[in-house]
Amino acid sequence: MTVRTGAGNPRDTRKIRTRPRREIRRYRRRRAHSCWDHLIAAPLWPLHGANLGTLLRTCDAVGACLAVPRFSWVPEALERGNTLRRRSCVHWVNDPLTWLERQRAEGTQVVGVELADEAVRLADLPPARVRTVAVLGHEQHGIPPEALDLLDLAVEIPMVGTGHSLNVAVAGSLVLYKLAGLL
Repeated sequence: MTVRTGAGNPRDTRKIRTRPRREIRRYRRRRAHSCWDHLIAAPLWPLHGANLGTLLRTCDAVGACLAVPRFSWVPEALERGNTLRRRSCVHWVNDPLTWLERQRAEGTQVVGVELADEAVRLADLPPARVRTVAVLGHEQHGIPPEALDLLDLAVEIPMVGTGHSLNVAVAGSLVLYKLAGLL
């Protein structure tokens, strides 16, 4: 592909090349990662099961784990939505509030993805340097008020459109890539 400017003078003659699968495989993990216990996505109040499988795939991509509530429909949603061939790291949570309290007591940084006055813009969110849980709320109601007090930090994803929020898989993916230091 040649990029031309002005009167047709070539500025750059670089060609875009896609990587073959064998080259990509050489740079990726050969096996699923075990629990690294550093970065955990926590959609603790999920609404749509399909988003959990998508978020699980993002967790694999960035080396994170997924913490999900023990709702009866969650295992099937993860199974259906997970297109990975290998097992992924999933932490099962019985009581989200108690689990978050325990994470904080153990020194984990708890980051909530929420629209809040004190929220840090996603672009300003630094990579996780300590064990970090990224809490994702209900798609319609957000993080419950009683859980907001358990957050160390809120992060906001700026939007210029008419929607009020992104779905859990998209919001979680953006925040995980940023916390993993990959963006």
